Amino acid sequence: MFDTLTQRFDGILGGLRGKGRLSEKDIDTALREVRLALLEADVNVAVVKSFLSRVKERSLGEDAARSLTSGQQIIKIVHEELVTTLGSEVSKLKKTQPPLIILLVGLQGSGKTTTAGKLAGLLKGQGKRPLLVAADLQRPAAIDQLETLGGRLDVPVFSDPKGKAPKLAKAALKEAAKTGRDVIIIDTAGRLQIDNQLMKELADLRKATDPDEVLLVVDAMTGQDAVNVARGFQDQIGLTGVILSKLDGDARGGAAISVREVTGAPIKFAGVGEGLGDLEPFYPDRMASRILGMGDVMTLIEKAEATFDEAEAETAARKMEKGQFTLEDFLAQFQQMKRMGPLKDILAMLPGSGSLLREVDVDDRDLSRVEAIIQSMTPEERRNPKIIGGSRKRRIASGSGMKPQDVNRLLKQFAEAKKMMKMLAGGRGVPNLDSLMSGQRSKR
Repeated sequence: MFDTLTQRFDGILGGLRGKGRLSEKDIDTALREVRLALLEADVNVAVVKSFLSRVKERSLGEDAARSLTSGQQIIKIVHEELVTTLGSEVSKLKKTQPPLIILLVGLQGSGKTTTAGKLAGLLKGQGKRPLLVAADLQRPAAIDQLETLGGRLDVPVFSDPKGKAPKLAKAALKEAAKTGRDVIIIDTAGRLQIDNQLMKELADLRKATDPDEVLLVVDAMTGQDAVNVARGFQDQIGLTGVILSKLDGDARGGAAISVREVTGAPIKFAGVGEGLGDLEPFYPDRMASRILGMGDVMTLIEKAEATFDEAEAETAARKMEKGQFTLEDFLAQFQQMKRMGPLKDILAMLPGSGSLLREVDVDDRDLSRVEAIIQSMTPEERRNPKIIGGSRKRRIASGSGMKPQDVNRLLKQFAEAKKMMKMLAGGRGVPNLDSLMSGQRSKR
């Protein structure tokens, strides 16, 4: 996500971090590099001009002039103005009397149908009772795709392949009222490009359903084209928000940075993966921090809270303290961590990890190999690795598609990790929290 742009910003702003007062020439040089980075990321030219103008005005202003750490001050200004460009505040779905009607619009191939499923899954997880409506009657596989997604989510799908979209949508509203559904998500037809026929069909759908939200699904990988599409839909249909799909792909960042300022429509959600759970609320401040290589600790914490079982985590912590942590426990924790998403994405949320990730090749396949080795062990071997001798190592290696050396390496690493866990939990050489607190109390 924004890898190239993040690297450019890291290089540009990294040179300012250690500096004190900056001259106007220093600021101009840095902002010229920022301008090139944004244009290379396919950010809208007008947005780049406005952004840099605000940054320079504030950088040369009275507050920055008085600062003893002007380099740090400019980084702070760049971050704040990037947040402003992205939308300043989190934009949530409207709170209305049920049902909440959401009309999803967008071009063909933008990921609209998949996004409909992801949105239904997200809202269901919040206690809502969504109904998916298959109003894309142009693409032959659209109805089947939505019904498959609905089946995986256990969310009903309303469809009628022989009907007309506006009539179908009206019937879906009646069905929702009859079955007690409080959110209606309508998947609409798309085209390869904006045309009058598409706009008329969407206008008719809007008139028939009177939606609370009209959300444009935009492919983040299309860069500047995505901004032009968003502007076209805003001018002809009217939007209440935008969903950026495929933000986890090779996105240069131009669409995310430009679309809110160009259209005035806030970005409400971002698709960050292919799974049905990979749709997140869009937080402008967190996204700005990611783009500038400052990490995103809040999202990391939320992912961990949603993924990890609290009771299991407490049990694992107690076992660590007693030195009883086994490969079986490690595998359970490992599998929970995998559900948070690709390891590289998780590490990218840690502040300052950008330069580290460029130097280290993080490959989830390596982690899968470790998992395969542990799963090839018997329960007894996982609980007591000391019994694993030469013949057992060969069997485990064969069962996991690895070599005995790989099994040896894993067992050695686990033994060292277990020793470190015991030390950190209050064993030899490393005091635990209780001893530190009692030491502080005795000093008082």
